[in-house]
Amino acid sequence: MSTFQAVADLIYLLTAAGFVIGLHLMNSPARARHGSRVSMAAMAVAVATTLAVISHNGTTRAAGWAALSAGTVLGGGAGLVMARKVKLTDIPQLVSLFNAVGGGAAAAVAVSELVRLHSGSGSGLTPRVTITSMFDVIIGVVTFTGSLIAAGKLQGWLSGSPITFKGGRLANLVAFAAVLSLGGLVLAPGHSLLALGLAVVVLAGLGVTLVLPIGGADMPVVISLLNAFTGTAVAMAGFVIDNSGLIIAGALVGASGTILTKLMADAMNRSVLAIIAGGFGTGDSTGTAPSTGAGVQPIGADDVAIQLAYASRVVVVPGYGLAAARAQHEVHALAEMLEQRGVDVSYAIHPVAGRMPGHMNVLLAEANVPYTQLAEMDRVNPEFPLTDVALVIGANDVVNPAARRPGNAISGMPILDVDRARSVIVIKRSMGHGYSGLENELYTDPRTHMFFADAKAGLAQLIASIKDLVGT
Repeated sequence: MSTFQAVADLIYLLTAAGFVIGLHLMNSPARARHGSRVSMAAMAVAVATTLAVISHNGTTRAAGWAALSAGTVLGGGAGLVMARKVKLTDIPQLVSLFNAVGGGAAAAVAVSELVRLHSGSGSGLTPRVTITSMFDVIIGVVTFTGSLIAAGKLQGWLSGSPITFKGGRLANLVAFAAVLSLGGLVLAPGHSLLALGLAVVVLAGLGVTLVLPIGGADMPVVISLLNAFTGTAVAMAGFVIDNSGLIIAGALVGASGTILTKLMADAMNRSVLAIIAGGFGTGDSTGTAPSTGAGVQPIGADDVAIQLAYASRVVVVPGYGLAAARAQHEVHALAEMLEQRGVDVSYAIHPVAGRMPGHMNVLLAEANVPYTQLAEMDRVNPEFPLTDVALVIGANDVVNPAARRPGNAISGMPILDVDRARSVIVIKRSMGHGYSGLENELYTDPRTHMFFADAKAGLAQLIASIKDLVGT
């Protein structure tokens, strides 16, 4: 090993340490921004080191450098535009697109190397490299098309309900078996490019048919799982091109994504295999007409204002309805008004609230809600019996007491115990069900009152009513 390569490997090791430190800092919301900066700096050093290695080896011609430069400008420009233009409520879709790009890029690297092997121009390609290349193609292509479908569901271009067809699971098994057979042909002497092409086509279809049957209720777990797939594909690409920095970065993403996926699945009381099997969740009800069925108690803004203004403790429970209405600034303004009156205000965050891991945390942070007011489920549930008002904004399945009973779609799912508060106010457009398709038993609880309104407009009404009430 040359001195130059030894130095490059040492720098890759240091960047790996930077990635680990960045992940550690992200464990705390207060330090998450610093963690992101450390990780970004480490990645910038890793990319610069890779370019230096390419230049030192002299294997890239002028056309190659032009392609690298063009890709950097186009990719960096697109990233900058998205960072400035994409709304926080659309971040789940953006994350899915990032997963697609990462998986697709890793698969493209592997396909390129396998084509070089077929043409006889590849050098230093060993069975280890060819096998990891095939695994890279499998994981990367499935991640690419699957992530695009997930983004389409989140954006509303595809139905959030499970899209199934007869014999779909059997077809997926047959497709997977076909991919393994084609992969054997690709790796066998002769290295069939036709088999490689067919494998890519089958894998692209498999990614689509795997995600289509998964309902919107499981989208947070699906995003996390696809993120883990992307990391694994990137690590495989690192083996293909013998880049230790890529291997380490991909392995960290794959491992952390896998752990998060398991935690998210546990929070929904569902196994990862059951989620992949699909068929769960019917999609949010989109009806806007309020329903006043048996046991439902509607309430007006003035009456809600009285309860909030004269409470000692209020717990806000944000859900996707708040995110869809982009009402995070209004809820913070309401909370500040209550705090000025001496009310103790906190926010109860369910692990799968929203459409991606940490969705509610990001939205509330964007509105400058203090981190100290965000309470996770295990911490806040014991406090609900001591809470005067639980204000539920657009949350549904995560507060449904039906989860405590066996025999339904969400049985055993950990929920926020808002029904144990002294009073519950639910801000919701209608009595429509959540992604599980179940009626919410909370809405007919004697201690619950329904304030039928869009989250943003409803919170604005409450702010105005409290101002009129207290004379400020």
